[in-house]
Amino acid sequence: MDKPKIDIPKSLTQTALTPQEECLEIPQKHRKLFIGIPKETSFQENRIALTPAAVRMLRKAGHHIVIEAGAGEGSHFSDYDYSEAGAEIAYSTDKVFKAGVILKVAPPSLDEIEWCTPGQIIISPIHLPTLSDEYIYRLKNKRVTAMAMEYMRDESEIYPFVRMISEMAGISAMQTAAELLSQTSGGRGVLLGGISGVPPAKVVILGAGVVAEVATRVALGYGAEVRIFDNSLRKLMRVQNNVGSKLYTGTFNAPELEHELCSADVVIGAIHAEQGRTPCVVSEDMVEKMKEGAVIIDVSIDQGGCFATSRLTTHDKPTFRKYGVIHYCVPNIVSRIPRTSSAAISNILTTLFMQAGGTEGIEALMSSSLGFRNGIYIYKGSLTNRYLSERFGIKYTDLNLLLMSNI
Repeated sequence: MDKPKIDIPKSLTQTALTPQEECLEIPQKHRKLFIGIPKETSFQENRIALTPAAVRMLRKAGHHIVIEAGAGEGSHFSDYDYSEAGAEIAYSTDKVFKAGVILKVAPPSLDEIEWCTPGQIIISPIHLPTLSDEYIYRLKNKRVTAMAMEYMRDESEIYPFVRMISEMAGISAMQTAAELLSQTSGGRGVLLGGISGVPPAKVVILGAGVVAEVATRVALGYGAEVRIFDNSLRKLMRVQNNVGSKLYTGTFNAPELEHELCSADVVIGAIHAEQGRTPCVVSEDMVEKMKEGAVIIDVSIDQGGCFATSRLTTHDKPTFRKYGVIHYCVPNIVSRIPRTSSAAISNILTTLFMQAGGTEGIEALMSSSLGFRNGIYIYKGSLTNRYLSERFGIKYTDLNLLLMSNI
């Protein structure tokens, strides 16, 4: 009589025959980020790219962060705050630039470029009015990958850095305009919002993006009279819908624009170009016809400005007069509120780095994310931004080809 068979689970028999080394868990290799944050030395910059809270989160994820001593003082973050969060405090710039990823909230200076090494990833804004062919050649010769924050897009095709900066710039622009209109600042002595029996100031806003929308809300909150001009009817309708009230709107080629500029107390330039220079929509003749003591706030100055009379100014000397009109053309206008803007920049960068995971992750993100790699203007020494190539007459290389060939 046959004996009954006893079924033995395969897992027991297979495990017995499997070498012990193959049963061990294979650890996944994750190269963590080595992030360096130097102290800002140009543009009277007070912001810093990461707050202590962000450093603490990234350190828990295993990333190494080195920060130059005193880098957070402008935003009222001490070296002790960063040390307690887990950052390494460096007392020399060269030590910071040994990091694989360099974070800056102002473009690297020519002196800082000398500290760069091949293969580094530099993430910072790009100020078009200050760019030169020498600057581009210096970055190319260092064979770094340079990324402009303001050109990066997220999954919803929104420019997160631009939107965040624009929200703060819209508020700051109207606050600055209110100050400059006062007699003590050399203005016309006009209150931005009117009072009973006295008409309010007239504000003209060029552009209908995020800066314009936020500035409109603030101006209406003050009680000012607002006019908005843009060539995109879709944007004009969006601003009206979001603000929730009917506004006076028009296009740049409308004859009403010059009339409104002549009678304006404040003109805000808030035009953003997706690539390259902002279009100049206000000629010198139009500025000359404006009222004595009127105020121009050119928020678009970091992309060249939208007024023919605009030129770069600094926080030390933020204004100048041309034809009796006060011009405010500071490129990093939100540096006036460094703690708030540092926290906002930090939120975006922290999410980005947590998503990437490591240096190899950032390289992979460049390949997989069209919006992220949109910020690259130099890739391992090759200029990949067509506008900069045409402007300076430097050879252009398509970024997609470079990524495909894994150069």
